[in-house]
Amino acid sequence: MRPPTLETPRLTLRPLTFDDFDELASLQAEESFWKYPLRRGYSDTETRAFLERVQVRYAKERFAMSAVVVREGNLLAGWAGLAAPTFLPEVLPAVEVGWRLGTAFRGHGYATEAGRAWIDYGFGEGGLNEIVSIYEPENVASGAVMARLGFSFAKETAHPERGEQLHVMKLGRDDWLASRARGADAG
Repeated sequence: MRPPTLETPRLTLRPLTFDDFDELASLQAEESFWKYPLRRGYSDTETRAFLERVQVRYAKERFAMSAVVVREGNLLAGWAGLAAPTFLPEVLPAVEVGWRLGTAFRGHGYATEAGRAWIDYGFGEGGLNEIVSIYEPENVASGAVMARLGFSFAKETAHPERGEQLHVMKLGRDDWLASRARGADAG
């Protein structure tokens, strides 16, 4: 089941395709794109395998990552979306919101904008009761995005294979609804 295409004020969030390979390979080759957890960029072979895995997820799973396209210029900035965090079995069953953006696209609020759109979709049409987000504490920027999105600390753990410290953050449907109501009251 392919994810929907979502529109935000500045972004189009749409399914990734193999036509995205060249732009995506360039982004994922940046060391900072995969700094957490790999501490290196992806090779073209790894990016092709990533796109293949995403297509399989589109066919078999309810949620998967999607392209983040900046409408002004129609530029692929990276990817974001909802997916099961299978790398961390101790939190399953769960759905995680996540994002990765190229260097040129950081610091513009795109991660927050994309994350908010996917959270709204997950709690709205997706019918979820809770969404998690997971990061390494030294990745301060991702932690700040999670805070802006309303996530609270749930637990500290370690990556089961690599051992890096991880913070599991959570956002429940009731907190999301309260946040939306506060936003409506402010407007």
